[in-house]
Amino acid sequence: MKNKNINSDVKQSKKKSHPFWSFFWLTFLVVSLWYAWYSFYAPSNDVVWTNDVVSAKQTAKYSDKNIMIFFTGEWCSPCRIMKRQVFADNEAIKSIHSKVVPVEINIDHPDSKNLVKQFNIGATPTTIFIDSQGKVIDYAIGRIEKTEFLGMLDKQGEFLEYH
Repeated sequence: MKNKNINSDVKQSKKKSHPFWSFFWLTFLVVSLWYAWYSFYAPSNDVVWTNDVVSAKQTAKYSDKNIMIFFTGEWCSPCRIMKRQVFADNEAIKSIHSKVVPVEINIDHPDSKNLVKQFNIGATPTTIFIDSQGKVIDYAIGRIEKTEFLGMLDKQGEFLEYH
C-alpha cells in the first residue's frame, strides 16, 4: 500500500507546468534574441568617413568647415544604435556633408591611442566638434538622438559665421 502512495506522489510531482510558463519562456527567448540582433545591427550609410584627423584638418581649412570626430568601438551597442538611427538618416547625411568633415575613430585601434588621450575619451560614443586648428567647439558623451545631433550640426554653421 505504501508503494502505491509513493508512486502517486512521484507522478504528481512530475506534472507538466502550466502552458503559460512555456509561452512566457519562449517569448522571452525570442525577444532577447531580437534585442541582441537589434543592438548590434548597424546599416551601411552614405557618410564619407575618414580616420585621419590631420587630413581632416586640412580639408576643413580649405572647405571652411569644422570637424566632427565620432569615437566608437566595435563592441559599442549605443554607437551602433546611433549609427542606425542618426547616421543612416538622409537628412543627417546631407547636413553632415554640408557642415563638417566627419572622422570616425575606433578607440580600440592602436593608432587611436594618442587621440583618445588628447581628448580624454572615457566612454563611447563620444562626438566632438573641433575647428580646423583643433580647438573643441562642442561635444556630447553618450548616444544622442537625431534632433539633438542636427541641432549640434546647426551650431557648426553658426560658429563658422562668427569666426
